Amino acid sequence: MTVGDALAASGLEPREARILLAAATGFSQAAVLAFPERSLSADVAARFAEFAARRRDGEPVAYILGEQEFYGLRLAVNRAVLIPRPETELLVDLALEREFQRAVDLGTGCGAIALAIKHERPAARVIGVDASAAALEIARRNAVRLGLDVDWRHGRWCEPLGEERYELIVANPPYVAVGDPHLAALAHEPARALVAGTDGLDAIRAIAAQAPRQLEAGGWLLMEHGSGQDAPVRDLLERAGLQDVRTWPDLARIARVSGGRR
Repeated sequence: MTVGDALAASGLEPREARILLAAATGFSQAAVLAFPERSLSADVAARFAEFAARRRDGEPVAYILGEQEFYGLRLAVNRAVLIPRPETELLVDLALEREFQRAVDLGTGCGAIALAIKHERPAARVIGVDASAAALEIARRNAVRLGLDVDWRHGRWCEPLGEERYELIVANPPYVAVGDPHLAALAHEPARALVAGTDGLDAIRAIAAQAPRQLEAGGWLLMEHGSGQDAPVRDLLERAGLQDVRTWPDLARIARVSGGRR
């Protein structure tokens, strides 16, 4: 079987087929595209066939490969953690626009946001919190591989922070409503990292109630949320006593992050 034969038989979208074949062969994607006549060994062909079957069954490419890029960092991922999305990079951008020496990432998952912030602000003290011990293990491994010193803490939202205060708290919490039709396409990802009550706001309510007391005067709380949730999220932040409450859109012009200042 040749490279071209394998791609044609995969039944996948061409770009995804090239990514998976490159992973199976060790070739670059450019080489996969440039040399369709190259022969594949039986072992490589079988490996690619397995990857293609998993993708046809709906498993995300990131889980098949075991990694995902976020903010220029290559991160290990598995089914214990949500796959970092490009739109979440807005949350990092907004965080880096602010002055801080101590920052917290609530619901850190694989550590994507915390590690991106630490990478860009190496002198800052960064804490990553998650209620999942399995997720924190992935985050720790990513930190070790990247050589980034983040303080990982096990617990729900602000519980592991005690009486400490910070200049910045960020979160990409679950914000999908129970029964949302989009969940069918996300079946391979952990539901606890996606679903937050009948309106999708349970986690955001908890963070809005807890986080302001952990902020220094002038400190910011920034949270990612879903499309159409910006108005109720702003209301929660204002009710929590935060000031300068506002919403920022992502590159698709979807209201994506809301935040406020203590």
